[in-house]
Amino acid sequence: MEFQFSEKENRFRKEIRKFVKDNLPSNDFEHMYAEEHDDESWAFAMSISRKLAERKWLTLSWPREYGGLDASPMEKLIFGEESGYWGIPGIKMGVSGTVWVGPTLMLLGTDAQKKKYLPLIAAGEPDGVWCTGYSEPDSGSDLASLQTRAERKGDDYIINGQKVWTSAAHRARWLWLACRTNQNVEKKHHGLSIIIVDMKSPGVTVRPIKNYYGFHFFNEIFLRDVRVPVENLVGEENNGWRHLMQALTFERGSAVYDSGLARRMRDELVHYAKETGQLSKPEVRRNIADLTVDIEAARALAFEAAWKISRGETVIYEASRDKATMDDLFHKLARVGMEILGAYGMMDPLDKESKWTKLKGMIEHIYYTTPGKATAAGSTFTQKNIAGQFGLGLPRSY
Repeated sequence: MEFQFSEKENRFRKEIRKFVKDNLPSNDFEHMYAEEHDDESWAFAMSISRKLAERKWLTLSWPREYGGLDASPMEKLIFGEESGYWGIPGIKMGVSGTVWVGPTLMLLGTDAQKKKYLPLIAAGEPDGVWCTGYSEPDSGSDLASLQTRAERKGDDYIINGQKVWTSAAHRARWLWLACRTNQNVEKKHHGLSIIIVDMKSPGVTVRPIKNYYGFHFFNEIFLRDVRVPVENLVGEENNGWRHLMQALTFERGSAVYDSGLARRMRDELVHYAKETGQLSKPEVRRNIADLTVDIEAARALAFEAAWKISRGETVIYEASRDKATMDDLFHKLARVGMEILGAYGMMDPLDKESKWTKLKGMIEHIYYTTPGKATAAGSTFTQKNIAGQFGLGLPRSY
């Protein structure tokens, strides 16, 4: 693997940092963390999203014909790393559309679907925001057991069911829905489909799920006799499992964003430990050094996957490997951060104006959200099984 960046790649990194300096003068994570939670942060995130869209950075790696820049895998990862480090808002909010809905539509969508949805996503506007309906109350990592049903009635599907843990459903215009279109199958992986649902359709109800400290980005979605035109079917009917696996591969390939975020958290903790005199303690230095090694290892893995793609190699298990690596890293980051904060770590992270809330509540936020993050897009355990099976040739353990 080549550890040098090209002149073009280094120039692009400087452009991103200039954008941050010009548009995010406060340089904190307040809006990025809260963009799905409160209206002020949402409005700010949308304003940044539009600016990113003007530069075609939201859809950087997309082909030019679909509103992208046809950027290389390495340029895409540089943008992800810088976005994570600087906490650029307007990216996380639109991640469903830009990272897996759009690319999957390019592979599987009809010409009409591409013409309608891809420009909306690339524009960075509210009508281009998506949420993803996979998990259900009785179906999580075992996605094939989902029970939301779509019954064909003439030129429409009639959809009934419930989804849970759906990020940004209260903000999104479109739902990327995994559902069952055939009940009479021998294997549960069969008979599944992906259907696009307009969130403004009659029969769609969104109910908030607040986390431990009151943040709202998860939701329940109830679908009661929701009528959707058959033209909203993505790919082949009843062949949705294969389509879902393709979309999940796109979704899990975001480790470099998280490695950038982890490096920023590490830097903030080092600065805080210096200010408070804790860096003089051997155990604090040891924990930060250990954390740094893990961060750099995770970063190297993410870039190695991009390097393989840039050479035309097929990556199979790498996205799962990198996602599991970042899950474990954030557990460690949360633990080390809370140990350094000590009693201040018990403050409400929403109370950012309090003199007792340190580092804008960022460490507490990570501590409280890491369990959910480790489950999203497939649990850490599931990702390790995939990496073990396809990367190391080990037998399945489940």
